Amino acid sequence: MKLDWRLVLVMVLSLGLMVGCEKDDDDDPIVEPPVVEATAFEILTEYMADNGMDADAVIADWITTAANISGNEANYFILDIRSADKYAEGHIPGAVNSAYADVVTTVEAQNTSDLPVLVACYSGQSAAHAVVALRLSGYTDAKTLKWGMSGWAMQFDSWSGAISSHAVGHANWSTDAPPALLSDNDDPVITTDLTDGAAILAERVDAILAGFKGIASVDVIAAPESYQVNNYWALTDWEHYGHIAGAYQVAPGTLTIANDGLDILDPEMTIVTYCWTGQTSSMMTAWLTALGYEAKSLKNGANSMIYSELESHKWSALTADYPMEQ
Repeated sequence: MKLDWRLVLVMVLSLGLMVGCEKDDDDDPIVEPPVVEATAFEILTEYMADNGMDADAVIADWITTAANISGNEANYFILDIRSADKYAEGHIPGAVNSAYADVVTTVEAQNTSDLPVLVACYSGQSAAHAVVALRLSGYTDAKTLKWGMSGWAMQFDSWSGAISSHAVGHANWSTDAPPALLSDNDDPVITTDLTDGAAILAERVDAILAGFKGIASVDVIAAPESYQVNNYWALTDWEHYGHIAGAYQVAPGTLTIANDGLDILDPEMTIVTYCWTGQTSSMMTAWLTALGYEAKSLKNGANSMIYSELESHKWSALTADYPMEQ
């Protein structure tokens, strides 16, 4: 039989195409979905939420008064974070002098009986920062002395000179309804090489202890549009007293990790929080600093803006000292 070479050629070419197709199919790379690594902020906030360090837990039961401490000093490890000179002039009996930046290491080294920590400063505001640093470092029962040493001895009164009513009648003091809270803002960027939540938090505690983050009320009320201002009052107080123009009404418990409350914060803005005395706002500011926000506490709170209008949460100078050591 005569071989038809044209048919053979067609068969060979067809077989080659089939083999080539099979080879191409086998050599196709498997495309894996891209791996999205968690950001430092996400690692940190997950760690904090899992370990009871959300805002509502950190600021729970965080303050006490001179009346509660006097006579019970031995039940606390007391840190006085004022200057060495002021400490030498007089301090709470048994108090240990420490630099603000060293509060965590001082407690680690000297609080051998694991007593609850009490932090005293001049006004109670930098102490509130320090207490957040301590609570985020495991000292969850640390407390601030209300009003600081101004509430312990008349000679250390730094509050009477800080009160003011400059916002009363000011064009930027408003009675408008609170603006709607922001939503879906980006997370702040935390720059670090660390990938462990505990290690990132320790680094952020150092950021808190780099210095007190406060701002004067006269600066904020002069240009409130330059900041994201959060009023940390209940709505009834907001309506009764008024507020800094454009401020958001952020009720206690709003700014938490668990309920996505951080979405209301703009990481591109300086977040200014204010309260009655600057002590609660100092706690929130320190906590927000740990999370990577640019945050500041309005110094002395409403007492520095509308003192003459306040009906409560108002500074009153001492008329008698509590006992001191020198």
